[in-house]
Amino acid sequence: MNRVVALVLLLCGASLLAACDNMAKQPRDKTWTPADTNSTDAGPERKVWPPQPAPNTVAREDRPQPAPALTPALLARGKERYEIYCTPCHGYLGDGDGMIVRRGFPRPPSFHAEALRNAPTRHFYKVATNGWGAMYSYADRVASDDRWAIAAYIRALQTSQNTAAAELPETVRGTLR
Repeated sequence: MNRVVALVLLLCGASLLAACDNMAKQPRDKTWTPADTNSTDAGPERKVWPPQPAPNTVAREDRPQPAPALTPALLARGKERYEIYCTPCHGYLGDGDGMIVRRGFPRPPSFHAEALRNAPTRHFYKVATNGWGAMYSYADRVASDDRWAIAAYIRALQTSQNTAAAELPETVRGTLR
């Protein structure tokens, strides 16, 4: 009986050793070839390089876009995206007192600090793209256009929180409490 068990173990060990092969050196059935850019064939076998992103996805290494024109639609989109991505840390007013901070996370700087009021709008876009301090990059979560919209909305927040009531138009002052 011991000989049978020893023989089985020996065969199992030999088969395991035979299975250990460097898979990197194995031949491939299909090798990659660059696409024929002159071909009009749009069939399923046509390869395109670099790969085209799927609709509604965000490329991780996208090229920076120029700042869009400031419009009410851009500010509305920026407000929507800000409330989704930024308020947990920065708060609804941009004062750095979001819900995460109240639970012990490090406080981000207030957008109303002198240094950030004087910073160019592109600074907010770059911070959202590359991250800063404890804040990680949002480039893979938020599209470039939406990062610009958020930056524009941060500027609107700064203006709304740092403007004296006497500087507001009479129609707006009448609606204040």
